[in-house]
Parts: sequence; structure tokens; C-alpha cells
Amino acid sequence: MESIQKREAWNKGKLVGQKPPLKPKDIWAIRIHLQNAHAVRDLAMFNLAIDSKLRGCDLVNLRVRDVTHGNQILPRAMVVQRKTQRPVQFELTEPTRTAVAAWLEKARLRGDQYLFPSRIGRSPHVSTRQYARIVHHWVAAAGLDSSAYGTHSMRRTKATLIYKRTKNLRAVQLLLGHSKLESTVRYLGIEVDDALEISEQTEI
Repeated sequence: MESIQKREAWNKGKLVGQKPPLKPKDIWAIRIHLQNAHAVRDLAMFNLAIDSKLRGCDLVNLRVRDVTHGNQILPRAMVVQRKTQRPVQFELTEPTRTAVAAWLEKARLRGDQYLFPSRIGRSPHVSTRQYARIVHHWVAAAGLDSSAYGTHSMRRTKATLIYKRTKNLRAVQLLLGHSKLESTVRYLGIEVDDALEISEQTEI
């Protein structure tokens, strides 16, 4: 009887089920696609998803008043997360403010209305399921495998870029609204190699 060789598990040392973040070139590919398609709502939604780092359920529940003051789009906003009931702040960069302003002008929305109302009568705003489908369309438009990405890819994108550029876990924890630093470590999928690289660069 032949001895069965022990294969190393494909998922050894990997975070299974984590959806990867987008790379900067993917972000620009999606933005250019949405601009060329004159997809005003989707461009506002995409930019806001990247900037806000919100979970899908919180993004679709945003109201106009959450990101505006009078006729102005706020440079910073704060919402209470549905999952944790903890407040989280986020920035709206200039491209996002421009995209949101264009969407508000086109949709003629009032302050108390949902920022992304549903086109389906029985739902007051875009559902998390609809949002997931929209994300798949964005990803496919950038030439990526849409099955590999999801709504959490939007949430993780800017957080991952911030961590890679600064290695500041505490800042990312605050931006994601995590109560524990361990959650942020798991969420970003920080590997031992990352930790060693930081350690090697730290002289005592």
C-alpha cells in the first residue's frame, strides 16, 4: 500500500473567507469606468464606500443629513455603527464630496431622506444585497474576478492602504470602529512577516 503523502493545507497561515482590498490601480479603473458611464449615483456610492470604511449595512443606511450641513457636503462625518452601536468618524475627500454633491443635485434629495434610495418600491434604501450586487459589477468592470471581492473589500481598501503606509494599527482601529486591537489585526490579515519587518526596522 502506497504511503499517502501529507499535503500542506492550501489555507495554512491564511485568513479564509476574507475578501481582499482593492489596489490603487483598481480604484482608479472603477472610478474611470463610472465617470465614463455617467453613473452619478454609483460614483458617489463607490467613493463614499472607500472613504468611509463603513460596513455595507451602515453605508446603505446613510441619510443625506449624515454627510451634509445645509447645502455643504461635510469634510468629516460621524455615524453610529449598527453592529456595535459605537460611533465612528470618517473623512470625505474632495473627489467624494464632488461626487456626492453631483448625486444630490441629480436626485434632488432632502436632508431626512436616505442618501441611496432604492429603485424598488418596497425598500426605502438600497439593500445590503443590492449593494453587494453593485460591488460585483464595479469589480467586474475593472477586469477583476468579481467572485473574489465583496462589500468588505470596500471597507478594507483604505484601511489596508493606511496601515501599509503608516504601520499605525491604533489609527486604523479607530477608523474602523473596532473595540479591540486584536480585531483590527485579524481584519487586516496582518501576517507574521509584517510584524517581523516592522521589528527589523526598529532599532533600539
